[in-house]
Amino acid sequence: MQSNILLFRFEFSSLQALKIVASVIARLGSKRLAYKNLLPYQGVPLVLRAVRKLKQSEMFDEIVLSTESELIARTCIHEEIRILKRPRELSGDEVGSIPVFQHIVEHFPCDIHLNYNCNFPECDESVFEQALTICQEQGESLSVPYAVWAQTRKCLDSYGDPKRITATQFKTDQVFDLDIHTVEDLITTHQSHQGKLEF
Repeated sequence: MQSNILLFRFEFSSLQALKIVASVIARLGSKRLAYKNLLPYQGVPLVLRAVRKLKQSEMFDEIVLSTESELIARTCIHEEIRILKRPRELSGDEVGSIPVFQHIVEHFPCDIHLNYNCNFPECDESVFEQALTICQEQGESLSVPYAVWAQTRKCLDSYGDPKRITATQFKTDQVFDLDIHTVEDLITTHQSHQGKLEF
């Protein structure tokens, strides 16, 4: 990834005329932790918590859950979002995120697409606003830690090597910086945001 990490002042009002689609992408399988996206954080499955956080922000015209799993889809079915079944060719461990984003905007056209990574359950909605503003100016933005990633439709349509990320990165202290990949990661995130537990 590029190391161009910038600081911006944020003006959200100019984005209101654009169609903005947000997504959560979640597979049932995981290399390191099976059913990870369905594991609870503070009593709510990670994928469902991410969907609800996007909804609560009220920044998006549509919210899309991309998944190959009926179980994940049914976990979020009552949230009044759009559920997009991911085809088999986009569901393997080796598939990067960019082709999945392109599949989303093919079905839900927009000016800007924003993805929220449900591996980061502690993320303030202000990070969405920062990512959108920088994306509008630069074409693509990625928070550090890597919780929120946004692209214009033009950027996605002309993306080159999907494994060579071109996003303008921005640092934020509004995301807890542990990317959940193991049970231990999930417990550590709980410990950092809950009261003491004698266990």
